[in-house]
Amino acid sequence: MVAVERPWRALQWERACPPSRQERPWRPSVTETGDRTAGTRLQPSPAGPPPMVCPPWRTALNTSFPPRPEGNQAEDEAGSESVSESGVTQVTMEKIVNLCKRRGFVFQSSEIYGGLSSCYDYGPLGVELKRNVKEAWWRDTVSTRGDVVGLDCSILMHPRTWEASGHIANFSDPMVDCKLCKGRFRADHLDTTRCPKQPSKLAGLCDGELTEPRSFNLMFKTHMGPMEDSAAAVYLRPETAQGIFVNFVNVVNSTRLRPPFGIGQMGKSFRNEITPANFLFRTREFEQMELEFFVEPGTDDGWYEYWKNRRLQWYTDYGIRPERLRLRDHASDELAHYAKGCADVEYDFPIGWQELEGIANRTDFDLKQHIEYSGKDLSYFNDQTKERFVPFVIEPSAGADRGTLAFLVDSYDEDGPENDRRTVLRLHPALAPVKVAVLPLMKRDGLDAKAMEIVEMLRPYFAVSYDQAGSIGRRYRRQDEVGTPLGVTVDYDTMKDGTVTLRDRDTMEQVRVRIDDLFDIVRKKVAPPVYRGPLAPAA
Repeated sequence: MVAVERPWRALQWERACPPSRQERPWRPSVTETGDRTAGTRLQPSPAGPPPMVCPPWRTALNTSFPPRPEGNQAEDEAGSESVSESGVTQVTMEKIVNLCKRRGFVFQSSEIYGGLSSCYDYGPLGVELKRNVKEAWWRDTVSTRGDVVGLDCSILMHPRTWEASGHIANFSDPMVDCKLCKGRFRADHLDTTRCPKQPSKLAGLCDGELTEPRSFNLMFKTHMGPMEDSAAAVYLRPETAQGIFVNFVNVVNSTRLRPPFGIGQMGKSFRNEITPANFLFRTREFEQMELEFFVEPGTDDGWYEYWKNRRLQWYTDYGIRPERLRLRDHASDELAHYAKGCADVEYDFPIGWQELEGIANRTDFDLKQHIEYSGKDLSYFNDQTKERFVPFVIEPSAGADRGTLAFLVDSYDEDGPENDRRTVLRLHPALAPVKVAVLPLMKRDGLDAKAMEIVEMLRPYFAVSYDQAGSIGRRYRRQDEVGTPLGVTVDYDTMKDGTVTLRDRDTMEQVRVRIDDLFDIVRKKVAPPVYRGPLAPAA
């Protein structure tokens, strides 16, 4: 009972405390036979950001990624065996795609017409999971900070916006064509792109001949109004950041904020990618979660380091295993011409290490560009120091779709004996699309009616699932597969004493609890992490 009522990862890691007080009583893990084993803790690094501690419910996660073929092949070549010779589950993109389709996380867009390449629809469970990821980002980055406000800008903007930002002139990729298969490929991705006619070979190393590279602009162009001429041309935004920059003065004047402060935004962006691939990882329509943090020049280095470490920590706070994450600083030849520094939070997907989020020191480039093209003053006047300056900008930019995919991949697990494998998504309870499942043991003798009473009691506050079809064991398995952290079983004892069986997804432990206590138990279990670390770089 005590283990169930304990707040789930309550207060997280107490990062404001000295390192000696950061040790937490780890929740025991469970082996395939159900025996308890001791939890483990990663050792802190001697320098750098606060240590990323493996979440307690992940200590027995029995998954790994299969050896990747040379060339970082696509998901259909990433391996299909369920279990390696060592007995460790191998996670493949094929498994994730199949689970998403079967359980209603993600569907191919326009599937009845043959589908539309790189476009996907989020199903009933997928839309809840993605919404929870976005809410987690918004809570951590905007609503729990006093120095960040939100914004929701139009997708269509004045074309001069994209001239100022450089997107019209420079937002392009080098493209080549294969004269044999007629496929089109990014010239800088040929070492990882397979020929569609001969998948065993890389593009350019097959029997076809490639054309010379040429620039291909990635923005979607459309027209506003009834006339399709150049004067009516507009673009679907390729990023949400520019809407924040052009509203800088509006936000300062309406909120009276002063640097350092940030403006956060979530929304759709569109890029006409040459070779979209790997399920949700690279699509032409996607959702961004971006923060533009405005600071006084000279303080930008400290804030840049702060946001790099904070954004890396956010993923581990929500359950991503630290060993699957890394922070990679860009080399000088990778930096954009305006960037003073840039680093990527990368995750080890089944397709290899790929970017989840970029954190960039964009200097004052964007605001100065808009000053030049608009003729408006976007500088800031400090009435205390009597100085005027154009703020530098630190930009953490994350993808909601890539983040959702990473949480799906990292939480996927299989356990149990070989002839009775259990598939389970060990999602952080705050991200789980369904928080609690209510299951009547039988569909008679009033058990189903009692179960519905519990559903109606919890539904105003939590995402609740009701399932009465099949054996109780099969129903548990169905809920495990979609990541439901708690199961409530209504049985004959419930009718006598007002208690139910509460089952934990990860440990499969079952305890009796009072119906009157369910609300508090579920609330504590699914509570989001509480960040108690610094909100600014050290002075």
